[in-house]
Amino acid sequence: MTSLYDNIIFGPIRSRRLGLSLGVNLLPVESKLCSFDCIYCECGWNADHVGRKRFNSREDVRTMLREVLTRMVADSTPPDVITFAGNGEPTMHPDFEGVIDDTLALRDELCPTAKVSVLSNATQIHREDVRRALLRVDNNILKLDSAFDATVQLINKPQGAYTVARTVELLKEFEGKLIIQTMFLRGEYAGQAIDNTADNEVEAWLKLVEEIAPRQVMVYSLDRDTPCQTLEKVSKEELMAIAERVRALGIECSVA
Repeated sequence: MTSLYDNIIFGPIRSRRLGLSLGVNLLPVESKLCSFDCIYCECGWNADHVGRKRFNSREDVRTMLREVLTRMVADSTPPDVITFAGNGEPTMHPDFEGVIDDTLALRDELCPTAKVSVLSNATQIHREDVRRALLRVDNNILKLDSAFDATVQLINKPQGAYTVARTVELLKEFEGKLIIQTMFLRGEYAGQAIDNTADNEVEAWLKLVEEIAPRQVMVYSLDRDTPCQTLEKVSKEELMAIAERVRALGIECSVA
């Protein structure tokens, strides 16, 4: 059963990839708001969450984050990472850069050892303010699930104009100061077979990874409930084999 995050600040949770993670949700707490409609999204389908769409205000985020960080530090349990995720795509927030400014200031003041991470689908990196903000955080983790537009349309279901070629060009502008994250899965959706672990998929994806030259790649598979019930998790062994091919390019790769 898929679910939404019901508050601005959530957790902390033990993240497979990031450690003790305090989550920040810039999206509505009662509905999903995303530029993708991924068939594996733990928040469900976009259409399932009709309602009052409203981004959480910069002021509310700053106030709540200060309260929670102050409490965690007082309890001697500061987070390893402050992670922007939540009910959709965080970089869609109209004042995303301002929120990041506030978060970095709070981090530096209250728990300077914590990292700031953003989980993003990379659909907003054409915006200069979003790129600036992402280059300031410790971990800007940007999605690239396939090298093929047809596969992206099937797996990620972009809600606006999207091409892999344009996205890769924008990712290259980060000059290696980014992390690429890829979900590997197989199964069926809308009567079409899906498998982005197939040889042609992995080979084309590896070429783009080499071209982008990120500082790290994260590969993972299904771990939570998905709105599409006909998907299959890829084994750890298969993910490890893909990771070894990334490492052969001289790029660090983690498996979760």
